[in-house]
Amino acid sequence: MTERVIPLIDERLTSLAPKVPAQATAPTGLLTDTRGRPLRDLRISVTDRCNFRCNYCMPKEVFDKDHAYLPHNALLRFEEITRLARLFLAHGVRKIRLTGGEPLLRKNLEELVAQLAQLRTVDGLPPDLTLTTNGSLLARKARALKDAGLNRVTVSLDGLDDAVFRRMNDVDFPVADVLAGIEAAHAAGLSHIKVNMVVKRGTNDHEILPMARHFRGTGTTLRFIEYMDVGATNGWRMDEVLPSAELITRLRAELPLVQLDPSSPGETAERWGYADTSGQHDPALGEVGVISSVTQAFCHDCNRARLSTEGRLYLCLFATQGHDLRGLLRGGATDEAIASAIAPIWQGRTDRYSELRSSLPADTTQGARRVEMSYIGG
Repeated sequence: MTERVIPLIDERLTSLAPKVPAQATAPTGLLTDTRGRPLRDLRISVTDRCNFRCNYCMPKEVFDKDHAYLPHNALLRFEEITRLARLFLAHGVRKIRLTGGEPLLRKNLEELVAQLAQLRTVDGLPPDLTLTTNGSLLARKARALKDAGLNRVTVSLDGLDDAVFRRMNDVDFPVADVLAGIEAAHAAGLSHIKVNMVVKRGTNDHEILPMARHFRGTGTTLRFIEYMDVGATNGWRMDEVLPSAELITRLRAELPLVQLDPSSPGETAERWGYADTSGQHDPALGEVGVISSVTQAFCHDCNRARLSTEGRLYLCLFATQGHDLRGLLRGGATDEAIASAIAPIWQGRTDRYSELRSSLPADTTQGARRVEMSYIGG
């Protein structure tokens, strides 16, 4: 057996400098890219650190005890994040998702939530403010986050079997503590709680039905995510991908399902509702979702931008380079100048990696390398 060698290049060190137009133009509340996709969703990574070592995201052999994380002064301050978020809202963003790494490792995160909750969209409404977490710290943080203004939470959980879960997080963290975090989120009044399960064939696909049985009728929506080739360090192989169509077939063999309409434009998940004895969706039983980036690309209506921990703007989860907004923030640029610099970045967007995946070379060790998911969030 040959040892897998992962050449690691720090893509955090390279970025594009945004161009500030000579004449600033005020945001109109609508930005569209080259394919007519509007900017509606901003995902903000608040830390590049995580206390898990899931092998599909931060494999331990790469992110070991000697891994160099970003220095604290490189991270965007809460006030800087809020300032940028305000400008993105002026361009039409309606949903803000806090992510990481593990965002709850960022000290006093509820202070950032409180700041963001005071912002308003171009329609005069509070943004849909949500957070993705591995759940390890959620039990102690849920109430403070809700009180600060967080609307929703999504918890990553890759199985109910404790041995499987400990093996996948690779730090021996117990599944019971994550389940306790989900219960705490419900108790705190956070609505529309979702659980994301990354499915790897041969690793945890036998957990699909136990997960569905557990969350059915609990008010928590379970979503199954195809194992993706994010970054360049997770050793992704197509034969470990379980297509969502096959997954739904497995579920329907035991649990009757009916397909539901998308909840909003640009929705990543295909929705399936649990059916009653008459074959109709029973809202009390809830629903599941499948996110099929590999087998059913949804690039055509992707409306998401990603802001990295230290202020790089990325236009795709599979991007190879970001745009340095921190340089503008700390270089004295006005709000008008920064907003004017953001606009052409999105307007020039052509990204559609998932649609092109099959035609691209499999070897990612040469040339431009995709940024790691732990750095810009999922």
